[in-house]
Amino acid sequence: MSLKDQTDVSYYRLNNEINIPSKDGKIRLEKDKEALDAFIKENVIPNTVKFDSLKDRLDYLTKNNYIEASFLEKYPFSFIEKLYQYLEDQHFTFKSFMAAYKFYAQYALKTNDGNQYLERYIDRTAMNALFLADGDQELAMRLADELIHQRFQPATPTFLNAGKKRRGELISCFLIQTTDDMNSIGRTINSALQLSKIGGGVGINLSNLRAAGDPIKHIQGAASGVMPVMKLLEDSFTYSNQLGQRQGAGVVYLSVFHPDIIDFLSVKKENADEKIRVNTLSLGLTVPDKFYELAKNDQDMYLFSPYDVEKEYGVPFSYVDITKEYDNLVANENIRKKKMKARDLETEIGKLQQESGYPYIMNIDTANRENPVAGKIVMSNLCSEIMQVQTPSIINDLQQYDQLGTDISCNLGSTNVVNLMKSDDFGESVDTMVRALTYVTDESKIDVVPSIRRGNDLSHSIGLGAMGLHSFLALNHMYYGSPESIEFTGVYFMLLNYWTLVASNKIAKERGKSFHNFENSKYADGTYFDKYTAKDWGPQSEKVKGLFKGTFVPSEKDWEELKKSVMTYGLYHQNRMAVAPNGSTAYIGDATASIAPIVSRIEERQDAKIGTIFYPAPYLSNDTLPYYESAYDIDMRKEIDIFAEAQKHVDQSLSMTLFMRSTIPEGMYEWKNGRDPKMSTRDLTILRNYAYHKGIKSIYYVRTFTDNNDTVGANECQSCVI
Repeated sequence: MSLKDQTDVSYYRLNNEINIPSKDGKIRLEKDKEALDAFIKENVIPNTVKFDSLKDRLDYLTKNNYIEASFLEKYPFSFIEKLYQYLEDQHFTFKSFMAAYKFYAQYALKTNDGNQYLERYIDRTAMNALFLADGDQELAMRLADELIHQRFQPATPTFLNAGKKRRGELISCFLIQTTDDMNSIGRTINSALQLSKIGGGVGINLSNLRAAGDPIKHIQGAASGVMPVMKLLEDSFTYSNQLGQRQGAGVVYLSVFHPDIIDFLSVKKENADEKIRVNTLSLGLTVPDKFYELAKNDQDMYLFSPYDVEKEYGVPFSYVDITKEYDNLVANENIRKKKMKARDLETEIGKLQQESGYPYIMNIDTANRENPVAGKIVMSNLCSEIMQVQTPSIINDLQQYDQLGTDISCNLGSTNVVNLMKSDDFGESVDTMVRALTYVTDESKIDVVPSIRRGNDLSHSIGLGAMGLHSFLALNHMYYGSPESIEFTGVYFMLLNYWTLVASNKIAKERGKSFHNFENSKYADGTYFDKYTAKDWGPQSEKVKGLFKGTFVPSEKDWEELKKSVMTYGLYHQNRMAVAPNGSTAYIGDATASIAPIVSRIEERQDAKIGTIFYPAPYLSNDTLPYYESAYDIDMRKEIDIFAEAQKHVDQSLSMTLFMRSTIPEGMYEWKNGRDPKMSTRDLTILRNYAYHKGIKSIYYVRTFTDNNDTVGANECQSCVI
């Protein structure tokens, strides 16, 4: 039976029977196992190409241009046999139908006609281990161990493409910025086309563009503002869609103090005129501290002309500290400005989040205040977890760079909390992961956008994060958002931070090289480590102490020794950590997505080819069921508390979605007592402010579960989920 002929199979029916309660009302979890067994028997085994030996298989794949020969040639064949034998001996099996289905549908290498599989899970694991280890046999074995036990999950672009001859990039998420001139706008549109073509979700900062009505060469009122540029970008992403294989994806960021802010938000409104409506482009706001202050005090806020600000300050608008300079900007008669009530804008933001889930919120001052690297963070990415410094480019009339700035590519991977907590050596596991991600940044050469290439070459940035937190909490009888769950999250991410620093320091020492401008960082002067050398960040409660029993937890003295080593030898990576939504690879890793709570104990996923697939929460059982509360039934302050505790140790950000019900359950939020239970803009304002005060750097989507069982704002970030 061909893969394209799936009419006479039982696994879809068996999977759907999960959603039909048994006579005693229990969830029929055994049906998922039956569906998995049927899928392997009816789909995988008959449609997988068989080879007489490993050598025959690899010879066939290289000869027919399925995989590259060059990376295999870095190893003696006897070692490749040894690595494969180790993987075979681990007897890997998928734990759910969704995990197997997702892997074979999306990740497994197939014949050119798409009718047969050429890979099993251990084959894809082997390709990743051999490719990312770059000829280092010891590292290849370590990587194979981390991957097959699913302690480490590379990003989708890396896991999917590693070793393949005809492949996309290993990185597929990018951040670029536009400055206030036509050459830069043209270059930005070209960059968006090029990056979308190679598989990227692209974040674009538009805050530097002059507002509608600003002058062009002293002709009053000639500028059209950011709206037409947004339309050009949306059309670019629509056009550059990998031959229809996927929709191009982009997000545009704008400062809340930009004069076009209301028009910017209006493009996503339900009643927006089609001339201005933006259907597929995502929206993000950069929000300085000053906005929260003005809204809290119910004051007017001034929106400043980026054109005038740049003339006065000599740098693009994004690079001016609005909070620090606000009073000076207001008093400066050379800067045009508009006035509106801060709370009116706050309400507009809430209204749009109710309608569409947008905009993302990036607390720009929080990001820069916590940034240990010299320079300015001005924007984020399509999933709001990447926050790195950038410098603007200057482009001449020949579309060439008079000054080549730095932009960003996202190089991501995730730890699986459940499995990493079982590791015999937490530190060695993290070291292995960091080295795998380091190979990706070293080999990434995005030449089509020189500022991306330069930013990567100088920073060597990576982003190691986590998935499966809710599963771990449930398995250990902790409710999501409880004090012990918050404490565990803090210790876990403290350990990730410590060991990524150790690994980056080791690599810098081995290579005699640190990231660009390291000497001007808080790492170099040692101040970054002050908070860690001042107190014990280890577990405090007996419950959490028990969870980390047998795991090395660094003391203040250990941090002091690390501080000295970093000050002496440096760090190879400018950035090391970020937590992405990882909605795709979490399935094949049988993990709950990111560090977020689950949406449902039995999740319904719509597949374009076959309809609905049901996915039980990982490790769901009578034992864990009480601890698997839906995100829609959890006070979002608990989620914010979890993310805020992790954020203390993450140098970049965490992609945090807020989950709301259109009718809020009684007693969930005390400010709703005696009020209309319908979700209001006030509810979202309170939660945004709570997140800001807890030190959250970014809010991704607001997803609303409506009374008619629909979900608003449930868009999927298809390009940088990992």
